[in-house]
Amino acid sequence: MSFNENNDYRPQRGFRGDRRKNFGRNMRPMNAAAPAASDTESSPQVAVGGIKEVAELLDRNPLLVHRILFMHQSGNPKLYELQKQAKRAHVHVQQVDSKVLDNYARPNQGVVALMNEKELLNWMDIREELFNAVDAGEPKLVAVATNIEDPRNLGACIRSCLALGVDIFLIPAKGMCGITPCVARTSAGALEKLRICRPDNLEAAVNELKMAGYQILGLDADTETNLADFKFSDNAVIAVGGEDVGLPPFIKKQCDAVLRIPMKPEAHSYNASVALSLGLYEYSRLRIKP
Repeated sequence: MSFNENNDYRPQRGFRGDRRKNFGRNMRPMNAAAPAASDTESSPQVAVGGIKEVAELLDRNPLLVHRILFMHQSGNPKLYELQKQAKRAHVHVQQVDSKVLDNYARPNQGVVALMNEKELLNWMDIREELFNAVDAGEPKLVAVATNIEDPRNLGACIRSCLALGVDIFLIPAKGMCGITPCVARTSAGALEKLRICRPDNLEAAVNELKMAGYQILGLDADTETNLADFKFSDNAVIAVGGEDVGLPPFIKKQCDAVLRIPMKPEAHSYNASVALSLGLYEYSRLRIKP
């Protein structure tokens, strides 16, 4: 199913600030850091600049980092080693002009980490819970979202996931907007309550769930199978893709069924969060007690 989104990566006028130095497990660094204008409403996304500071984040809180921006063709071997560290931690990296880095944080030594508003879960910490639920006959609902770049769309997905009983929300390591302040605001408090996991390899995680007995379902316009009255298994994964790209092939090929939401032809497509909400509702409407 195709869905149209705005990119959250819009560097605007810069903010000045000291690099952060002290980090807690579930806290932002205590020293001031430059906020980054990262979403369409220009709410500041926390940005941490500096080689030592970013390396410490990768060591202690990699799932708190959305992505890391490196100065293009810096020629600095320390930045090259830091980039390898980021890739080992499965944190998305991007090469940008030095002016872009300065717009996010100064000083930055050629590297800036863009932070999530919430530390995400490690797949290895939750997978056994999901596997054991199948053996115990305990229903579990997993939602997957890919290629969503509009933070308001992602925030709406999170809000619907919480309302409709999703146990775990899975997102990819790259190709998504971060958990920005706009995402938190749009989620209307759901962000703090919903468990969100960023597996190192989303394709492998979905495959593990399939092998464990989960029904893998995709939402996409390019199918004849109707969502209405579809027979869901108690343990299900419902996946949605971003607008313009739909479900990625690595998800679609693992689906037990790809479901189409009824829609008037003149409407063309559903917003990703609306599509996910409708899919989750069909699963949950007979399972959630008033």
